Amino acid sequence: MKHTPTLLLLAVLAAPMAQAQTTSPTPATSTTKGPGRLTGRVVDAATQKPVEYATVALLPASGATPLTGATCDAQGRFELQDLPTGPFRLQISFVGYTTQLKPVTVTEQPADLGALPLPAATQNLGEVKVTGERPVIETKPDRLVYNADQDATNAGGTAADILRKTPMVNLDAEGNPQLRGTGNVRILINNKPSSMLAGNLAEALKQIPADQIKAIEVVTAPSARYDAEGSGGVINIVLKKNSLQGVNGSVGANTGNRNQGLNGSLNARRGKVGVNTKLSGFHNVYPYKSSNERTDFLPGGATGQLTERTTSRNVGSGGYGQVELTYDPSALHSFTFSGNGNLYSSRSPQDFFNQYRGQPQLDTLYTRDITRRGENRNYDLNAGYTRTFGESQPRREWAVLAQHTRNRSDESYRLDQYRAAELRGGPLEYREQSLNLARNLETTVQTDYTHPFGEKNTLETGAKMIRRHVTSDYSLDTLLTDRHDGFVRNPRRSNAFDYQQNVLAAYGTYNFAWGKKHTFSLGTRLERTDIAGEFQGENGRFSNDYLNVLPNLSATRTLKKEGQTLRFSYSRRIQRPHIYYLNPYVNQVTPNSIQFGNPNLRPEVTDSYELSYGTYGEKSSLNLSAYARRTGNSIEQFYRYNEELARSETTFGNLATNTTYGLNFYGSLKPTKDWNVSSNISTDYTQLRSTALNRTSRRASMFMNLNSSLKFKTHYTLQGYGGFWTGGVQLQTRYSGGLYYGLGLKRMLLQEKADLTLSANNFLSPGREFRSTTVTDQFRSVGSFYQYQRSVRLSFNYRFGKVDSSGQRQRRTIRNDDSKQGSSNTGG
Repeated sequence: MKHTPTLLLLAVLAAPMAQAQTTSPTPATSTTKGPGRLTGRVVDAATQKPVEYATVALLPASGATPLTGATCDAQGRFELQDLPTGPFRLQISFVGYTTQLKPVTVTEQPADLGALPLPAATQNLGEVKVTGERPVIETKPDRLVYNADQDATNAGGTAADILRKTPMVNLDAEGNPQLRGTGNVRILINNKPSSMLAGNLAEALKQIPADQIKAIEVVTAPSARYDAEGSGGVINIVLKKNSLQGVNGSVGANTGNRNQGLNGSLNARRGKVGVNTKLSGFHNVYPYKSSNERTDFLPGGATGQLTERTTSRNVGSGGYGQVELTYDPSALHSFTFSGNGNLYSSRSPQDFFNQYRGQPQLDTLYTRDITRRGENRNYDLNAGYTRTFGESQPRREWAVLAQHTRNRSDESYRLDQYRAAELRGGPLEYREQSLNLARNLETTVQTDYTHPFGEKNTLETGAKMIRRHVTSDYSLDTLLTDRHDGFVRNPRRSNAFDYQQNVLAAYGTYNFAWGKKHTFSLGTRLERTDIAGEFQGENGRFSNDYLNVLPNLSATRTLKKEGQTLRFSYSRRIQRPHIYYLNPYVNQVTPNSIQFGNPNLRPEVTDSYELSYGTYGEKSSLNLSAYARRTGNSIEQFYRYNEELARSETTFGNLATNTTYGLNFYGSLKPTKDWNVSSNISTDYTQLRSTALNRTSRRASMFMNLNSSLKFKTHYTLQGYGGFWTGGVQLQTRYSGGLYYGLGLKRMLLQEKADLTLSANNFLSPGREFRSTTVTDQFRSVGSFYQYQRSVRLSFNYRFGKVDSSGQRQRRTIRNDDSKQGSSNTGG
């Protein structure tokens, strides 16, 4: 029985390959050919944007059996050749749109039908009638899209739960996202950075309700339009919203042993004006325990032995709100104004045990009662204007966008240390309290312009300015009970840090076609960065500036079989360190293992190469990709030993060259109309080579997941998922992987206006242990982190209102994805 999941997974992966040729409509039984040829382009009726991979079929004047058909390319174009002459009907269809039938007459002369509008499927939320349903996973040439709102097991969860099931994405033991084996990935919300993600990313992802998420987009080879994103790529969280006529909304609630929450949305649009609102509140509990055994290699062959154990219960609560106003005075002009904010507070009581043996003058034995508190307050303000140019130039567009974000983080802890480790509440010998107020202020202005040349070629240009101002004011007070009557400020561990970063960028990309089967994209981005920082006190100032030229290119070939593409891409990106890599604040809750940032870090430079093959059909899809990336001047976490204080110190440095080679396989299959299955396998080999540390680390790793959903005619949907990863490597550390799984059952209620979902995750055991081993010339440390993961959740959602798709249009948004993100275990 233990091999059953593996056998099932292999069967799932084999099925899409067997059916990968089902990428075009079934050909007619008649083999009659003629001189006729039809071409055209399918566009969204409201936005005039191309409808990627729409299906076009040529039907006889009477009858339903198609003579031939094709799948549109990424620009919505199609071509039908060798057609007999006479009257026919052209059928145009795509998921989420209303199928159209257009009378056509085929002659001996080629005919270009021009732009063929395809209207979005009308929705009536009061009766929940939807004419189209998106698949759970969509594969596109430049990205994978996980339609989270089609997965019943997500109900009542968080963004972290959804990311764990997204193709090519994994979460490490602390909840930080990894993409293709690297944690160097940028997370966006609706294609924009968000202040709520500027701090502890793992905690922030638990604050976004899954019920408000429409999809997750994974972009592994971004164009020059994107900023200097993470070397692994960009993950975009798409929240639910609409610009549909009418009034509609939803309310939801969930309860369970790990998290509880309420959420709601209200959207209204009448004529040219629309308003979208969201509001949510939540409470979560995440207990864990950890331990660390460290052996120090002391002079003269002696050793020191450190034992640390922590038990904690992290309790958090908060809320999120958003208001967006849209105004479309005409079909050619669109204005958007929005604001959103969130508040999150957490409290983590901890029981800590410490014992050190080996150096009599530094030996310790004590316990600590620690209370950590945190509060984050963030908001984003956005404004945008988009100008289009009508049906005569459907791909021409100009946009001006602005964003202002502010993040305030108040972190503190207080501890009481007791001398007798065996007796809780023994003699109090030491007290400590620390405060850290960090602010992150960011203002962005950008403009983008797209100009078409003919039917297939476009030029994209743009410019951008980002101004960042970060401050960190931190202090620490101590109290020795046998010396002091009150707390005394520790000047060595108290300071104020001020950091400014200004970025100017410009880009240009030319997209063109060569023949019928080849498309190319050539682009370059130019970025200049100016940095200035200052500590209080003498010699506390530093500055830095650099100019980077960042080329990229991609080439796509459409193969003989419709819907099959082969794509090669190359890009060069930089990654500037985030504040949580730079912040020099010393986290010394555990005094024998401290952490702090490095304000002198320089950016990374990454070269990425990718070769991918994709085929997309009505019942199956397949995507294979091979990639390589090389990061010079890589920012790596490293450990060093302070013999004087008998402690390990963790910080960051530009220490290594990071080279990774990988393969990724994704396949989906729809065996029946109501059954979807998909799976993802990623393997990679990583080598970290550091001249500074005279060290090389290597490891091969693997990640695999499986998702399946089955609908029943009795208004029930059963959904399940599972996966595992084998762990990874850092410059001095190797860490273990893990296993996850879940089941969910959804029942539609109230004439399908509502649904009730019961789900269980990781229910076969209370939790899971993650292990890591760090080895240096000075010490060897083995850590264990046990996370309680078993969860049961009951969710209810109700939808109301009536909407019409006639006013829907797409809007541009800002993307700031240039900073290397900090993980939850960094200083500050």
